[in-house]
Amino acid sequence: MTTVNPITVEIIRNALTSVADEMNATLIRSAYTPIIYEMKDCSVALLDADHAVLGQSAGLPIFLGNLEACTEAIEEQFGREAWEPGDVWIMNDPYVTGTHLHDMTVMAPIFTADETELLGFATSRAHWLDVGSKDPGGTIDSVDVFQEGLRLSPVRVVEGGVQVKSLTQAIGRNSRFYHGAIGDLGAQIACCNTGARRLPEIFERFGAETVLAARDEIFRQSEQIERDFISRVPDGEYRAEGTIDSDGATDEPVAVRLRLVIDGDTMHVDLTETDDARPGPVNCGATQAVAAARVAYKLLIDPDSPPNGGSFRSLTVDVREGSLVGAVEPFPVEWYFTPLGLLIDLVVKALSDVVPDRAAAASYGDSMVIFLSGVDPETKAPWLHVEPTVGGWGAWDGSDGQDAMINNVNGSLKDMPIEVLETKFPLRIRRYGYRTDSSGHGRYRGGVGVSREFELLADATVSTWFERSRTPAWGLSGGLDATGPDVVINPDTPDEVHALKSANVALKKGDVIRTMTGGGGGFGDPKERDHELVANDVAIGVISEDTARSVYGLGEN
Repeated sequence: MTTVNPITVEIIRNALTSVADEMNATLIRSAYTPIIYEMKDCSVALLDADHAVLGQSAGLPIFLGNLEACTEAIEEQFGREAWEPGDVWIMNDPYVTGTHLHDMTVMAPIFTADETELLGFATSRAHWLDVGSKDPGGTIDSVDVFQEGLRLSPVRVVEGGVQVKSLTQAIGRNSRFYHGAIGDLGAQIACCNTGARRLPEIFERFGAETVLAARDEIFRQSEQIERDFISRVPDGEYRAEGTIDSDGATDEPVAVRLRLVIDGDTMHVDLTETDDARPGPVNCGATQAVAAARVAYKLLIDPDSPPNGGSFRSLTVDVREGSLVGAVEPFPVEWYFTPLGLLIDLVVKALSDVVPDRAAAASYGDSMVIFLSGVDPETKAPWLHVEPTVGGWGAWDGSDGQDAMINNVNGSLKDMPIEVLETKFPLRIRRYGYRTDSSGHGRYRGGVGVSREFELLADATVSTWFERSRTPAWGLSGGLDATGPDVVINPDTPDEVHALKSANVALKKGDVIRTMTGGGGGFGDPKERDHELVANDVAIGVISEDTARSVYGLGEN
């Protein structure tokens, strides 16, 4: 058995992570559509030959430890012999990947320089702007997966280093934006090729025995850190539940129910009591439910270390097939992440009394997405803008919540720069700033949501998906709940309409859409907040003067 000194272990650990980072940079810099190159709606991972994570770049946490499920699925379906040098595979089947059809997963096996031994896999997942759903960019009201776009089971898009032209063109023709789809596919292939070059270089530099021994030590360390923390949490059963507003097809609320068991140095998350799959598009495949549980687990237990194959060994997740978070064909999945953002908050809520130093109040919760599409009057070309919106995160015992942050499933996702948006699309941003009194009040206040106004410079259609109005971000330890989201079309006019969830609303040039996201929950009694902080919140427009007096007691003797 090879023994590796700690310095070499750290060098190899960082080398593997650097490969993942370089893969991600290749993808972002090569992408054709702004949702990837500006907003960075993507994630990559480098896996070993046993499908364990060697390195994962910053990206979307909701894909945490999830990309390996795709390479495992290919191997289960086609056998170990399916992997051949120079091949690249693609898939987006939501009942395997767990996500929606827009998230294309592209994977390549990595071999030694002489192509005799499989070393691992380069994997990437990126959100494509359009995959041929019934509505541009995605659906709000789909009732089955067949309305949501092109669905690919695992298939080779590159064979022996040669791209399969017929399949590539078929994929492109199933998008409203052919060149964007083909270009983003090429970016993901380039990403995988980067990993396929770099991993063999590490093996050649250090030797296979050293690399594998270092890998085993890295995995051991991660597992030990997690087990040590869990063992300090009191054994027992903990529960939490919440609801999302609706499923998009009906107005009925949808419940996520969590039972969490701590037993020694293990954690078990039981989701079997969650509602059945719904007729609207809020369902997700089981692998994404597992990924969401991993996000919450990582957030509480070891948020500072990058994940690897040793992570999550002390975590088990039970998902009921046919449930909201264990969807099967043909249930729609476009908004798969909506119950998962709630699930992450519920895990923290369930354990908040026993790990108070790690627990934060709830966040604003969902991606709060707006779709705007039409035909540009100058270029006569179709255009589509899809963008999540930032909001407030929960406060905790020691700090206010973060203001205007993307939600916890999206991680490194970025805002579309206003300059890019106004250059590419017939839109004008009239206002973008903090939403006053949106945060949950407390000794530490929750983070603040935002208000943004889009003015149309041409006729267009709008669709919106804004969530968590029925279960806004809750407070902890006496902190107050936050304000939920709202969307108003043509605000402050006789034509004003509220539209949290809307599908393909036809609007005219000059119409305005005001989107407002929720804040994060507060922590502790608001009367205990330092009045200097309250006064500063008023000065920067985070809270109103009325709230400062009535909730925080500012001005009282």
